[in-house]
Parts: sequence; C-alpha cells; structure tokens
Amino acid sequence: MKRNVRGAIIGIGELQPVRYTSGETTLSLIAESVRLAIEDAGISKHEIDGLLVGPQVGETPQHVPATVSEYLGIDPTMSNTVDLGGASGPGMIWRAAAAIEAGMCETVVCVLANKNEKGETLRSPNRNPIREFDVPFGASGANTSYALLKRQHMEEYGSQQEDFARIAYWARKNAQKNPKAIFHGKPAELEDITASPLIADPLHLLEIVMPVAGGAAVIVTSEEKAARVIQHKPVYLKGAGEKITHRAVSQAPRIDQLPFTYSIPRALEQAGVSVEDIDLFSLYDCYTSVVAVQLESAGLCAPGRFGELMRNHSFSHDGKYPLNTHGGQLGFGQADLAGGMSHVIEAVHQLRGEADNRQIPKAGHALVTGNGATLSETNALVLGGEQ
Repeated sequence: MKRNVRGAIIGIGELQPVRYTSGETTLSLIAESVRLAIEDAGISKHEIDGLLVGPQVGETPQHVPATVSEYLGIDPTMSNTVDLGGASGPGMIWRAAAAIEAGMCETVVCVLANKNEKGETLRSPNRNPIREFDVPFGASGANTSYALLKRQHMEEYGSQQEDFARIAYWARKNAQKNPKAIFHGKPAELEDITASPLIADPLHLLEIVMPVAGGAAVIVTSEEKAARVIQHKPVYLKGAGEKITHRAVSQAPRIDQLPFTYSIPRALEQAGVSVEDIDLFSLYDCYTSVVAVQLESAGLCAPGRFGELMRNHSFSHDGKYPLNTHGGQLGFGQADLAGGMSHVIEAVHQLRGEADNRQIPKAGHALVTGNGATLSETNALVLGGEQ
C-alpha cells in the first residue's frame, strides 16, 4: 500500500449562507472567505504559496487560478482548479497536502464560493455524453437522477420513505444548534418531510438541498509549519480515498458497488482506524439517499439496512453516531461547490473543540466525504486532532 500524504489544517473561513445575493461577485465571496481563513490561521496572506479553487467563477470562463490569485494579491508557486462537483472541497485537502509533500509549496488556501442572484439562470453547453442515453428519456438534472438511485434502493432492499426521512429529520434537528444554518429555527418532523411535495418520485422536497449563496476557505500547511502556529490547534489529515466510476446514472454500477465502497474504506485504511473509531460523520448530503449509501459503504450497517440503523440510534452531537452536527447541507444550506467544504469546516470545529453547544465529547477522529455528479465522483478524508 502506498503511504498516505500528511498535512495540517490551520485556518478556516466560512460565510453564513443566504438565500440570495445582490450585487455580489463570486470573486468577492472568494476573497472574503479567504480573508476569514487567513485571520483564523493567524498568518499573513504573503505566506500563502499554493491555491486550489473551484472551476466555477462567474467572472472568468478560463484562467481561473490566475484570476483569483491576482484578485487576492498572492503569487502562488502551485495552483490548480479542482473540478469534482460536490467532492471538490474534501478533494482539495489531500491535493494540497500532496503538493506540500512534493515540495511545490508550503501553505495552500483551498477556496470555493457561489453567488445566487434572484432570477439568474445558469445554463450549461449542450455537449455531454450523458445527453445521449439519459436526457432524451427524461433523466435531466440531479433530482431525476438521484430519484432513480433512491428508487433502486427501495426496490432492491425494501427501504421505506420514513427511513430516508429520518436523515433529513436529523439534519434539521442538528441545524437548530447552529445559528449560521439557513434552517436554524426551522425544524422539520418526519411527517413534514414525507408530506412535503414530491419533486421527482420518490424524492420529496425536504430530502433535497436548497441552493444558497456563500463561500468557504481552508488553509492547509505542512506539519512542521503547523507546529509553529499557535493561533489554533492544528487538525491533521490522516487518510484519504477517492474513486470515480461513472458520470451518467445510466452507466452507474450496482448500488452496492458505487464508488463510496472504495473511497471510504481506503481513507480509513490509510488512517489506520476503523469506522468505530470515528467520532464525527461529516457526510456529504445533497440528498437523503446519498447519506444512506455512505452509512452502508462505511460499514456502519449491512447494505440495505441503513433504515434500521437510523431507527435505533441518535445522530446528534451526543449520540452514538454524530452525523453532520452543523446540520449538513440539508440543514445548513448548499452554496454550490462550497457546500461540500462546509463538512470539512465542521470537522475542524469539532476536532478543535470549538463547536459550542453542539460539541462532541472527546472528538478525536472525523470522517469527511464529498460527492460529485450522481454518486459518481467521491472522496473521503479522515481528519484527526492529534498528529
């Protein structure tokens, strides 16, 4: 087995999500997220010599790292875009550590942001193989594709609507302890979730993330430099796994062979821990069905048995399996690709012991995941509070 790369998170910055923006640019949201992360790390922006950024920056269709670097006033010796959909945030973390270990840079800022102007419609070019086999038959957009996967799980394993609804219920419940969450002050009972409108059968409205505007940035540096930083306790990258198996849902493998069955065990193996050693499950949750698949892929239950797991345990910060204690994207909000980074930031808060009234007692390890396309691009990180 190849050795895993090492790195440490020393700074985080996250904007409070808002439903809509007015007059903002993606670049301005990126800059504010980075400013907060630099302030949190207690370093100068001139110490940043690496940049990882998402591909979607509305002010420039190309040359994204150069545009963002110029706007931030930094001159990195390593830069790149990370295009893994919702998996981009966690994917940036191990890529930053790898670049540091390769000697290309020492301190990397990883940033994603999204504006959301009311009435604005984003259109993608009509050039994609998915349009040959999926779109002509109605499988257009994420809702339809994820509905197909949820239906497959229900048909193959007999899982029930209430099983999936419990995932959304815990997301909303945990969001009540996070004042930054878009649904703070707006809990949802199981009956509310199952009674919400069907968007794409069998997916209900409250099982689907609500797009918002926001941004998030994380600073990764070498373990040696982290030891010299005293602003906050460093959080260390212990293991990582990544896997892509398909793009179009029509080309997806069997539901028990989706890519999380590789990426999650790989991250645990690299970190030298078992799933029972994990204190926080910070799992990507664009849809309830995505969380169900991950709980099974992580080995918390057998394939098809997540519903039983949900019925028999608490998933709050003081439960046996703390799950998305910030509310997840279902409760916190999904600021486009930055939504995936919120799972990293919550893990850092917990491992630092700075999660306030949602703090997990003695949090030592966190499993963080990312998911892009339709359970297609996946990655997993194990983060730890000790070196």
